[in-house]
Amino acid sequence: MSRTATVERNTGETHVEVTVDLDGGDSLITTGVGFFDHMLDLLSRHANIGLAVKADGDLETGSHHTVEDVGIVIGQAIDRALGDRSGIRRYGSSVVPMDEAAAQCAIDISGRPLSVFRGEIPTTAISNYETELTEEFFRAVANGAKMTVHVEVRYGSNVHHLIEACFKAFARALRVAASIDPDERGVPSTKGTLSS
Repeated sequence: MSRTATVERNTGETHVEVTVDLDGGDSLITTGVGFFDHMLDLLSRHANIGLAVKADGDLETGSHHTVEDVGIVIGQAIDRALGDRSGIRRYGSSVVPMDEAAAQCAIDISGRPLSVFRGEIPTTAISNYETELTEEFFRAVANGAKMTVHVEVRYGSNVHHLIEACFKAFARALRVAASIDPDERGVPSTKGTLSS
């Protein structure tokens, strides 16, 4: 069964189109925000998902709308690609070091959107990516995908490394949570459903 989905979102601020393949594939990212493109590319690689993102946003006002809307649409595409969640592992967690920095992430594909982000990332900009948008991105993905996401920045000093550790930890946790468990005979929930 194919676990792919394409979602498009049009607002007065952005136009975003995302295709996700949960079982692998290439990464093709164009958002107009170079550092964010880099983070999404490594998300695709470390989650082992195919990810195509094309975004046109009002970057003259900053990257906030683009980053948040891309997060929403990635989440919605993951949600659709998961279907009824039958056979998935559901839970995933990972701790990732990035040189002197480290971050961890735990995911529950629960049908209940919640994002918890703990830790300090200095407020600055890397190219045209405002660093406080890291938390906003994970919140948007969690809401769109209807999953619980806990991200924690453990320590570090280099802002690039701190953010990269967060994205890689999320990717590695998602890789496990969305993977197929050969021992799971149905939806991994006593309720019999993981949809909201």
